[in-house]
Amino acid sequence: MAANSLLPKPCTPLYSSPFSLNSPPSIPSTHFTNFFFDPHDKSPCFRTSTIANAKKKNPWLDPFDFGDDPEMEYGSLFSDGKQEEDPRPPDNPDSPYGFLKFPAGYNVEVASLGLKVRGDVRRCCCVVAGGVYENLLFFPVIQLIKDRYPGVQVDVVAAARGKQTYELNKNVRWANAYDIDDPFPDPGEYTDMIGLIKGRYYDMMLSTKLAGLGHAAFLFMSTARDRVSYIYPNVNAAGAGLLLSETFTPAGLNLSEGGYHMYHEMLDWLGRPARNVPRQPVPPLKVSISRKLKEFVEEKYKKAGVEKKKYVVIHGIESDSPASMQSMGDKDSLLPIHIWAEIAKAVRGVKPLFVIPREKEREDVEEIVGEDSSIVFITTPGQLAALVNDSVGVIATNTTAIQLANAREKPSIALFSSQEKGRLFVPNAVEKRCVIISSKTGKLIDIDVEEVKTAMQIFEWSLVLA
Repeated sequence: MAANSLLPKPCTPLYSSPFSLNSPPSIPSTHFTNFFFDPHDKSPCFRTSTIANAKKKNPWLDPFDFGDDPEMEYGSLFSDGKQEEDPRPPDNPDSPYGFLKFPAGYNVEVASLGLKVRGDVRRCCCVVAGGVYENLLFFPVIQLIKDRYPGVQVDVVAAARGKQTYELNKNVRWANAYDIDDPFPDPGEYTDMIGLIKGRYYDMMLSTKLAGLGHAAFLFMSTARDRVSYIYPNVNAAGAGLLLSETFTPAGLNLSEGGYHMYHEMLDWLGRPARNVPRQPVPPLKVSISRKLKEFVEEKYKKAGVEKKKYVVIHGIESDSPASMQSMGDKDSLLPIHIWAEIAKAVRGVKPLFVIPREKEREDVEEIVGEDSSIVFITTPGQLAALVNDSVGVIATNTTAIQLANAREKPSIALFSSQEKGRLFVPNAVEKRCVIISSKTGKLIDIDVEEVKTAMQIFEWSLVLA
């Protein structure tokens, strides 16, 4: 009996048989349904329906992520409008220990929750592949980031040639030289760049390099909150989506073949409308030139024998130098010097100024054009921009000089191998005062010189204003 008294008493089942005499009163099915599935109950715990909404952020990360729920309200404290300025507490000038500075990743504030909810960006790093031409056309993307996220600090990682472009951009804080297109980077440089990026605590990383698993791992190790990149349009992109927050798939393997709007997928995503923030318009291409750079270039072209506002820049002489500043999407964009000599003879009222990318081309120009020709040696995009800024106009092939002329609102004559290339790289040419002349055979060397001579009337109005 004692042993039996120590045994636990059997529990009465919660839902006993309906034929049991000890069964509790049954609950009507209507009350049961209303309690758990009340259609008027707005509590998120008992919501059962799902609403199809915008596209998934990344189907690789969460297969059950159907986008943001439009019925979910975070409140105006964290979600409304654009981001404000830096939320760190102000410095205390009365402190005996000087100004109190917190490290970038250890801000003593709760605003980080608002940054996460709104998706605000305080620090952004742009990894830009390609040369001078591709980095110059990335300027509207940087301006869009500055407009969309006020107070953001933008840094750039580009190749050595591409880094030179950012002396024309006042919106970039730091520009680091790193060859992102190298398939087999030096291990020391690779780990050093990852450590440099990781120590800056970026909120967003943007990359224009087509990413596979290797480049996606590079962006993932930066520990940035948002990792956005182009990916390969083929099987080489396998696995990259697992490590990226947002991906863009271009039409081909060469992003530069898209011309002026080569980054339109990224621009469309960056300018997307958000909570109480309308769609951000895409800004035009603009460059800023420092006073010291203008003075330095002015000395160079005066030594060449020309005066300010009294010369036309001729750019695109055939050369094997990387300083030719041609686009990676248009390899047929340089002309031999004997064709440029015929074009220069038709210039009236101003002097043609030949821009050479290497000193060894000087002898060829003097031999074919004449020893009294004006020649200037320019290798950086900043010096070329200052040269274009002080000129009457530009006659060039599809090089950086055409885009700089459009950015500084100078009349220009652009020579292309085909009409399709002209439409891609110089859209809205009439508004930009740019005359596009294309070859009839698809080869730039067969350009009609007489058509170029006729188009030089575009410089007459600039001469009157000068």
